[in-house]
Amino acid sequence: MPFIDTKLTQKLTDPQKDLIKSRFGEALKILNKTEDYLMVGISDGYDLYFGGKKLEKGAYVEVSLLGGAPSAAYDKMTDEVCRILDDILGIPGKSVYVTYHGLKDWGWNGSNF
Repeated sequence: MPFIDTKLTQKLTDPQKDLIKSRFGEALKILNKTEDYLMVGISDGYDLYFGGKKLEKGAYVEVSLLGGAPSAAYDKMTDEVCRILDDILGIPGKSVYVTYHGLKDWGWNGSNF
């Protein structure tokens, strides 16, 4: 039950959003998850500030999942998220924050897992 919520400073086209969604779905294998229940949120044109300055190109990515993953997997996932955003949008890794939230309770379809 992963959810990847992404806030981006740039305005995106629908094809860019679809590509990010697809690449995130592929990257989930790093965390031993599949795209089957993946939900992705993309907020573009979002104001982000780092070090007191407004970022022209930046991103905040929040990955929530049922359970958790080892720290080494999170390291690999962060690298892949940064690679995806650099490949598609030219956002440098130094302008990307990625956070992880392992959850023990997750609701879907009227009940909890």
